[in-house]
Amino acid sequence: MARLHIPLLAVDGGGTKCLAVLMDTKGTLLGQGRAGSCNYQGVGKAAAIKELRLGIQGAISDFMERNGPHEEPAEIDIESAVMGIAGLDTAYDRSIIVELVHQALEPLPIHIRKLIVENDGFAALAGATDGSPGVLAIAGTGSIVFGINEEGLTARAGGWGHRVGDEGSGYWIGKQAIMAALRAYDGRGETTQLGGWIVPYLGLLDEEELFNWTYGPDYSVEKVGELSRLVSQAAAAGDEQAKHILALAAEELFQGIRAVVDRLGMKHKPFLLILQGGVLQNDSLVRQMLTRKFENLAPYARLDDARGEPIDGVTAMGLSLLNSASRREAEG
Repeated sequence: MARLHIPLLAVDGGGTKCLAVLMDTKGTLLGQGRAGSCNYQGVGKAAAIKELRLGIQGAISDFMERNGPHEEPAEIDIESAVMGIAGLDTAYDRSIIVELVHQALEPLPIHIRKLIVENDGFAALAGATDGSPGVLAIAGTGSIVFGINEEGLTARAGGWGHRVGDEGSGYWIGKQAIMAALRAYDGRGETTQLGGWIVPYLGLLDEEELFNWTYGPDYSVEKVGELSRLVSQAAAAGDEQAKHILALAAEELFQGIRAVVDRLGMKHKPFLLILQGGVLQNDSLVRQMLTRKFENLAPYARLDDARGEPIDGVTAMGLSLLNSASRREAEG
């Protein structure tokens, strides 16, 4: 059996999906795989291990297919593996996540020389800014803000999960829409057509069934997060409550950015602001409102318009580590 060498394995283990990619030192994609959520806080440890393993297995299988039919390798040597895993927020989380990463890797035919496990947001920020001052705001199914200043100090705001946080995220927007629809149905809230968008999307008949759905077995963070797209469509169609919800989402995300900027003393310093996640990349209204607020907060900062995905930051971090190691070897 053949023994193969691959420079980099990068994993964006987010709360919605797991994306794993294999790359060479030039950043050429060699294989990629996708799976479900890797956030153990949302899906449990066993499911997180399974999805992480499936994502990496998918990348290996894709690599084998791209390179044509040949014998399966006895083992693949991976020089560096950088994994950004959602839910790594405390020292307690780190101990759990490092262990589940090792459990996910154990049955796979790979040997990793250098393994780095970080919070998915911090890994994406470090990669996107190459260690330079910057702030990363992520609003996908969940939400969180990370920052790093010129002294290398870091801070975060939000990211406390769907039960007590994730303000401005897709889930938060979807939950607000359900609440607005039920208040309007009662006659105790502002008139809105959100119920008319949400009820048929979920395959329900009316708001009473919507209420039952929210407390039934089909309710999920991911499904509620999907409703944020309907809120955007309703706002574009002129629904005032939908517009109000999106405005509140922009304000919540701005407060997270403001908190990080203030804590790191970056208000009057140049830095890069990176906006990632489905809400900030696909909802133009939220993005525009947030951008206007940010311009008044930090006049010397620059908005990154590349609209990259979190995996881009993780791979950039991995490639930077590989290149640094190569330079050290050449100099030594």
